[in-house]
Amino acid sequence: MLRDLTDLAAMAEALNRSADFRVLQRLVPRPASPPIIGQECRTGILLDTETTGLDHGKDEIIELGMVKFDYTPDGRIVGVRDTFSAFNEPSAPIPPDVTALTRITDEMVAGHKIDDAAVNAFVDDSVVVVIAHNSGFDRKFTERYWPVFEQKAWACSATEIDWRAYGFAGAQLGYLLNGAGFFHQAHRAVDDCHALLEVLAFELPATGAPALALLLETARKPTMRVWAEQTAFELKDALKRRGYRWNDGSDGRPKSWFVDVDEVALDDEIAFLRTQIYMQDVEPAVQRLTAFTRFSSRI
Repeated sequence: MLRDLTDLAAMAEALNRSADFRVLQRLVPRPASPPIIGQECRTGILLDTETTGLDHGKDEIIELGMVKFDYTPDGRIVGVRDTFSAFNEPSAPIPPDVTALTRITDEMVAGHKIDDAAVNAFVDDSVVVVIAHNSGFDRKFTERYWPVFEQKAWACSATEIDWRAYGFAGAQLGYLLNGAGFFHQAHRAVDDCHALLEVLAFELPATGAPALALLLETARKPTMRVWAEQTAFELKDALKRRGYRWNDGSDGRPKSWFVDVDEVALDDEIAFLRTQIYMQDVEPAVQRLTAFTRFSSRI
């Protein structure tokens, strides 16, 4: 068997040296290991949830997966500290379309409840950042269940890296994992966390640094949310071209168009609204967001 694996590895290496072939390796999750003594490290968590729907106010979590990992200050992943995986039985049957998407059935979650104390212990004071591949979704759900997540900095690996600019086909986790040289057959939320770990460990050719380093750099920067309230309907296309998104007001935030920009771009954005949208000297509502507030339903 060992000879077979050695032969396969040699064949894969030979194929990879050719410009005509590219070999993907099955993802094997990294085993948990203790932190390296004497090496400066920080601790993060990769998180994924499966839910009964998209509404964080009423839908329920049916699975929570987390991988706790250590990384160096320059964003290089050192190793896995621990993993967490649990089902949760919702108050009503899982919708058929959710089961079709997640492959989680009522029978799988029956009798299960995620232990709040276990979650709080896992997300301890050592954790400095929580990363999800759709933090705008996962943060809202987890904060509703476990307030410990409100105190953490968050980063979004799907939106806070321009993956296409670095040669990837898109931001879907499967595309990114393939681009990093792996494939996996995901069945559980924790499997996607292990996949995301390898994506973030992948060194981007353009920078020579792992993707995690770029993500952390972006997440640390404050952003400004600009609200374009009470705009004329016929200007919606101009706002959409500028990158504005519509909020329908159902979440307690303004019923309005809004956009997130870097601090240095704030003056230009206000100038755009004054000259192209309102045609007068207005002062739009502006919120300053950081990794501690970004993606949260509290904002």
